[in-house]
Amino acid sequence: MHAAPIDLRSDTVTRPTPAMRAAMAAAEVGDDVFGEDPTVNRLEAMAAERVGKAAGLLVASGTQGNLAALLAHCGRGDEVILGDQSHTFVYEAGGSAAVGGIHPRPVATEADGTLDVAAVEAAVRPDNVHFPPTRLVCLENTHNRCGGAVLGPAYMAAVRGVADRHGLAVHLDGARLFNAAAALGVPVGDLARDADSVTFCLSKGLAAPIGSVLCGPRDFVDRARRARKLLGGGMRQAGVIAAAGIVALETMADRLADDHANARRLAEGLADLPGIVLDPGRVATNIVIFALRPEAGSPDQLVAAVAARGVRVLAIGGPRLRAVTHYEVSAGDVERAIGAFAAVLRGG
Repeated sequence: MHAAPIDLRSDTVTRPTPAMRAAMAAAEVGDDVFGEDPTVNRLEAMAAERVGKAAGLLVASGTQGNLAALLAHCGRGDEVILGDQSHTFVYEAGGSAAVGGIHPRPVATEADGTLDVAAVEAAVRPDNVHFPPTRLVCLENTHNRCGGAVLGPAYMAAVRGVADRHGLAVHLDGARLFNAAAALGVPVGDLARDADSVTFCLSKGLAAPIGSVLCGPRDFVDRARRARKLLGGGMRQAGVIAAAGIVALETMADRLADDHANARRLAEGLADLPGIVLDPGRVATNIVIFALRPEAGSPDQLVAAVAARGVRVLAIGGPRLRAVTHYEVSAGDVERAIGAFAAVLRGG
């Protein structure tokens, strides 16, 4: 019998735990559009408390949450400053422009996932009829395309200072914010404190099957709720979704350090192989991004070759590939994955 494939493409591939499935089956439900689903209401309150905000809003995905946030912060013709490698700019289908008429103002993303604070301030438009008015700064923590890099409280405070000087709001795409908190050993609220609004995903490292939560002040969440409805995100008996999210918040955040340890071991093993360019010291959370030297073949060839040996990873453009650890990947699976790469790259 063949061993089950080791799926390192993303932490979104995680399946709900038995406790989540049981909670979903037993969930008390109502009509959430009427505000009458008690399980959704409990999840939203719990999520808001965890990140230190007044209110929360269950959304179908991080993409929907980020777009609802932008629509709540900005009007048509307004401008948002964000990183040129940010998930919102690269991977969310241009929704802020297509749906909201919001103009993106990309700033170069540094290797550590930050935006240079001086560059952010320089990107703020002057009050001039020729320019779109700057309304918002968006940050990402952890940073996907920067290999799960973590933004710390001091950096968030520095961007908050720029925002305050210019009357701007700050939105934090915290899809993997609980990973960042685990890596830094701080409460998750410390990383959200200087943002006006924050999204985090339930369906990545926290392993729920669906959903994200958007949190912020009550008046902001009221506007975001209207935006969610516009986007088709008003769900009815959504307590079956929220129940898994509650279990995720209660049981999955404290084990994320295991994923980080597995990612570091994976990075160490891959870095020793011929043809791979990778600095294990840069792996801070559960994402390992590495490059393939041309003489080792193409990323697509490597993806196919290790898949034939039961390991699934993702090519992400150019010479780069990505592997992501999660609760369904054990330490033994990591060793098996390293062995599969070694067999391909060493010709074993």
